[in-house]
Amino acid sequence: MRNRVVITGLGVAAPNAVGVPSFSDAIQAGRSGISFQPELAELKFSCQIGGIPPVTETIKQQYFTELQLRQLTSSGVIYGVIAGLEAWQNAGLSIATDEPDWESGIVFGTGLLGIDKIRESIYKVDAGQVRRLGSTAVVQTMASGVSAYLGGIIGCGNQLTANSSACATGTEALLLAYERIANGYAKRMLAGSCSDHGPYMWGGFDAMRVMPYQFNNSPEKASRPLSATASGFVPGSGAGALVVESLETALERNAPIYAEVLGGHLNSGGQRRGGSMTAPNAFAVKRCIQKAMEEAAIQPSDIDVIDGHLTATIKDSAEVTAWCEALGRRGADFPYINSLKSMVGHCLSAAGSIECVAAVLELHDGFIYPSVNCEDLHPEISAMIAPDRIPQQLIRKNINVIAKANFGFGDVNACVIFKKFQS
Repeated sequence: MRNRVVITGLGVAAPNAVGVPSFSDAIQAGRSGISFQPELAELKFSCQIGGIPPVTETIKQQYFTELQLRQLTSSGVIYGVIAGLEAWQNAGLSIATDEPDWESGIVFGTGLLGIDKIRESIYKVDAGQVRRLGSTAVVQTMASGVSAYLGGIIGCGNQLTANSSACATGTEALLLAYERIANGYAKRMLAGSCSDHGPYMWGGFDAMRVMPYQFNNSPEKASRPLSATASGFVPGSGAGALVVESLETALERNAPIYAEVLGGHLNSGGQRRGGSMTAPNAFAVKRCIQKAMEEAAIQPSDIDVIDGHLTATIKDSAEVTAWCEALGRRGADFPYINSLKSMVGHCLSAAGSIECVAAVLELHDGFIYPSVNCEDLHPEISAMIAPDRIPQQLIRKNINVIAKANFGFGDVNACVIFKKFQS
């Protein structure tokens, strides 16, 4: 018999807030974290805006020693450690002392970690200064760097790993952790993902011309999921983390329970049937959603809110089409649907975990955050679903079930089903 799995801790470093209390306030207020980035303008980027978490030196000092801060140049590591430790503390969990905690593990993903450190290292090596790379060059750039940092701080003795599936990374990490606990291989897992910020991370996307350039003077209006005037995704960065735990151990220690994970599904479209390296196979997206419902043992009518991937590109209407077909629901019967990217931009490999934190907060605290900047709904979308299904103001409402999905480069898909916890 599989274990029931619950969320007992949350942590976040997002472009519009750092820390769960501030983040909850920000998403309820519809507050943007997107701003003009002078460095991008100096480097002649077309898109000169982005979302960078407001991590102050004071915040850093709460999580790192002075020595660590002198060595750290990887923003992804900083964001990941902050989010991961906040989630662990938020769950009321202690730090292992002499013996590793054999029942606790970590799955913390990323796309590309420590790109600024990689650049610094390349220049030093090319200049014949290899001995000046420092002792942390490897751990700041290896994919499992955040898992390694967190594992050492917390003292985890179970599986310690990293995953990487482009924009689906964070939701995939959560589902990998869920499976480990459901099958009894661990009692709790810290799941999350992170992404670096800056020109070396975002330059390739600017070259692809998938980011907006019309809003450099009005950054907060730039990220426009579901909108007729959407013109590309705004780059973002940060990290999200969730403590995933067996219901039995959560109840034993009287832990806070934010939500239950009913199940989910991971798949790939195989870059077939219209799918490619950068475009999803629509059939695979629909199948992922349907299989997630099947594995969570729910009906389409049970879903109250969809926390979409919805990047503010031409694929938004295709995503809504997939949801309509997968659920068999349209018009006024369609669930509420929103996109956190309207406030924080597309945080790339961190997107799924930050958005999962937002979805769990909606479920636990009884609200639906607004999907801002979509006052001019795309006509293809408004033809499928009733406009009031896309909240443009905060809605206070008890929610029972949320479906959260992310779809990434490489034609990969992830969908998880959260439910309000009931004993």
